[in-house]
Amino acid sequence: MSDDILVLAYAGCDTCRKALKWLEARGVAHRVRPIVEQPPTVAELRQWIPKSGVSVRKWLNTSGQSYRALGKQKVDAASDAELVEWLAKDGKLVKRPVLVTKDAVTVGFKPEAYEALFALHGA
Repeated sequence: MSDDILVLAYAGCDTCRKALKWLEARGVAHRVRPIVEQPPTVAELRQWIPKSGVSVRKWLNTSGQSYRALGKQKVDAASDAELVEWLAKDGKLVKRPVLVTKDAVTVGFKPEAYEALFALHGA
């Protein structure tokens, strides 16, 4: 499974650094993709959002500048399809890190969620 783990992260993000440190401390092999330079594609998002078990709105980085630039009203009025398009165009709009395995996708970093995920997979 180790080669199947992809982490979309931003180098300037404290939460991303914590998640990567968590993985490294446990010897979990993974690949890192810079989310700003290579945001998730529309096709990836269409696969990953259902696997994450959360709505597309939970994928939004609501504390970031990209979200503030759009404005809450515009985001609230947007369809899920529009949100997917926006997320694919702007990696800073995506809540991060995004951890992708063969079977699961997590958005953001919660140590207990990582513990549960990797306990399930025996990583």
